[in-house]
Amino acid sequence: MSAYFGSDVPKLGFGMMRLPRKLAAIDIEETKKMVDLFMEAGFTYFDTAHIYPGSEVATRKTLVERYPRERFTLATKLYAPMARNGRTARQQLDTSLEKLGTSYVDYYLLHSLNRSNSRKYEKLGLWDFVQEKKAEGTIRHVGFSFHDTPDVLEGILAGHPEVEFVQLQINYADWENPKVASRGNYEVARAHGASIVVMEPLKGGKIADPPASVKKIFDDTGSHASYASWGIRFAAGLDGVICVLSGMSTPGQVADNVSYMRDFRPLDADERAAVQKAQAAFNASPLIQCTECGYCLPRCPQQIDIPGIFGAMNLRLGAGQIEASQAAYTAATAEGARAVSCIACGACERACTQSLPIVDELARCAKTFDC
Repeated sequence: MSAYFGSDVPKLGFGMMRLPRKLAAIDIEETKKMVDLFMEAGFTYFDTAHIYPGSEVATRKTLVERYPRERFTLATKLYAPMARNGRTARQQLDTSLEKLGTSYVDYYLLHSLNRSNSRKYEKLGLWDFVQEKKAEGTIRHVGFSFHDTPDVLEGILAGHPEVEFVQLQINYADWENPKVASRGNYEVARAHGASIVVMEPLKGGKIADPPASVKKIFDDTGSHASYASWGIRFAAGLDGVICVLSGMSTPGQVADNVSYMRDFRPLDADERAAVQKAQAAFNASPLIQCTECGYCLPRCPQQIDIPGIFGAMNLRLGAGQIEASQAAYTAATAEGARAVSCIACGACERACTQSLPIVDELARCAKTFDC
């Protein structure tokens, strides 16, 4: 193992999926500022993916071309469902290396495994492929990201004991959520001795700007820490977690995260009690629990902006912002596809990493906005 693996990895990682944008393109100059803040604070782990539009190229321009290779670690991913066959699946690694401008990656993940797609990774021989590339030195460490239930994770880890780490969605809001199963999946990974990289510690930003009931709980502790800090410290304090990814979008978010993660301190007993109260309050919230990952978007034959519509609905559900909600819905449907356009094909639900009843939620949005 490299010196960066395991306990030597700084606890905070930079998720390069939600980068700032200008005129729909990733804002390279703003991202450079964010990368510089992150690096100057002593952090090294950057996470991108072949499937994140523009992310690998942005990572090259803002990081790889500007810092010595030994000063940072890179993680990227192979996504089998978008590959026609084994050859095109394998080509994703070469494409990633070219876009990143590097001859190797420190961490390579088979991406977003679940009950339905894990068989394709097996059929295409991708487990053997990543081990071959590891032996060659093109990949330093092999893992996979996962969105499903503990029994599915158990089967994958039992079948592949060579796996070094698994990337899991872990946050306090989903800790006991039966659909996301943060706790159950965490426990399975630890039982197999796999190190854990945490994704979505802030649930797509929902924990960074939580419902008012959750804010009150944290405010009543007398702490002036950001709401995001509670979520990231919760995840980072779990045994076996080597790194917590934060999908940062502004220099301010980077500055806040590094301020409390530079000298990381796990939650104490009183703080854990506050998080438990927040967990209950969060799960009682009427908000649609969409993380805005966008995986549903390419699947929708109607080209409905599902995350945008859900965001508009949450303005109404969370704080009763009727006018702001309507304005957000108008913006999300400016291209013409409204919630009522849904044909209930279910393709979005098969892609949803949160197992949300998207069809039913769109029908509810249609009744609210389109009728």
